Amino acid sequence: MFTGIVQAVGTLVAVAPAGDGLRIGVDAAALDASDIAIGDSVAVDGCCLTVVARDGARLAFDVSAETIACTVGLDALGPVNLEKALRFGERLGGHLVAGHVDGVGIVRAMQPVADAGGSVTLEVEVPPELARFVAPKGSIAVQGVSLTVNAVDGARFAVNLIPHTLAVTTLGRLAPGARVNLEADLIARYVARLVDARA
Repeated sequence: MFTGIVQAVGTLVAVAPAGDGLRIGVDAAALDASDIAIGDSVAVDGCCLTVVARDGARLAFDVSAETIACTVGLDALGPVNLEKALRFGERLGGHLVAGHVDGVGIVRAMQPVADAGGSVTLEVEVPPELARFVAPKGSIAVQGVSLTVNAVDGARFAVNLIPHTLAVTTLGRLAPGARVNLEADLIARYVARLVDARA
């Protein structure tokens, strides 16, 4: 379980075939990895992965074909958002994030907010099957970052990215057309399941 508060930006530095999927290597030098052991979970761009090997600050993860099919970016070199698994008793600064990517969205706009000191409005189009889980003032994880939904218009939602978020995550690198990992709010999913069951 995670909170969607990115702890560091690492670099995906190696991708190699492994079984039906991939083994990836992530340079996590910017992350305090002193307490990370083989078998621990780390969210990489919002996807919960298990550490299978470690060499100093470099962490290795096996990524299954199923995970590759429902996420984006885990098969390409470049910067990635990193978060260690939540421990009981720690602050929950974002929202409950499982690290189970629900689908891939498409960035439709990145626009500066007038008179907001560097904030940016990010607009994302979600797959139709996920749209029902996105609500104004609700939570959503984009590339593993916990964000509050400001507005919803059909299958699109908008969030505000403050300068701090732009500086300490990979979200500042996004541009229209970019594909992003999305995880719907767990509570929204359970509520929808209960409503469906009653219907």
